[in-house]
Amino acid sequence: MADTVLYEVTDGLATVTLNRPDAMNALSIETKVALRDALRLAADDSAVRAVLLTATGRAFCVGQDLKEHVGLLAEGSDQVMSTVREHYNPIVRAITQMPKPVVAGVNGVAAGAGFGLALAADYRVVADTAAFNTSFAGVALTADSGVSWTLPRVIGPSRAADLLLFPRNVSAQDAYELGIANKLVPAAELAAEAGRTARALAGGPTAAYAAIKASLAFAASHTLSETLDKEDELQTLAGASEDHRIAVDAFLRKEKPEYLGR
Repeated sequence: MADTVLYEVTDGLATVTLNRPDAMNALSIETKVALRDALRLAADDSAVRAVLLTATGRAFCVGQDLKEHVGLLAEGSDQVMSTVREHYNPIVRAITQMPKPVVAGVNGVAAGAGFGLALAADYRVVADTAAFNTSFAGVALTADSGVSWTLPRVIGPSRAADLLLFPRNVSAQDAYELGIANKLVPAAELAAEAGRTARALAGGPTAAYAAIKASLAFAASHTLSETLDKEDELQTLAGASEDHRIAVDAFLRKEKPEYLGR
């Protein structure tokens, strides 16, 4: 794996760190491949029960590496637009479809596809110095990295259209009020708080979290009646899990459950 993305697993938590601080974690092809592979690795590793996606330096991710992009355009490379299919789509699918929670620790600006990465996560812990920007229309492009699906579901279609048509920085405070940030913390506390949040999820009922992710994704594009049937299906699976038995036994003993993630 390239050193532009760091990967570490400790006590059930996989930490995936974008590591191009001098480039504000812009997404070069090398970085996108490494990020895609790291997320797939976390998704497939049974020892991983939660993922923390974060970054080094003063930015979370400013999106596409435009310097590389300009070079590829000049060369007439077919990699210019195939990157959506080959990189962005698999990255977003890896985050949203893995049966374990993903926390984004947003340490700085998240723009374009970087915004998309944050939105794809299940929970966002955001530094008070961070900012969000759709950016796409500013370089005459449309949304990718799932933003046209995730952003309207987080803040509503009208506000999403506003931010996509008129790209601008959304402050951390405004992002919190809009619902983009789940938790807003002082910048100095971002790493610790994001880590605490992700570790809490890594120690939780993993199968139940997977069912919650699945039910939310299903409900976003199905009727209430269909969603009720899906909830029945998923609750049957969750109810048969070992963690559910552990939770019930702990409740009866008035103790805190210690989940096994299965």
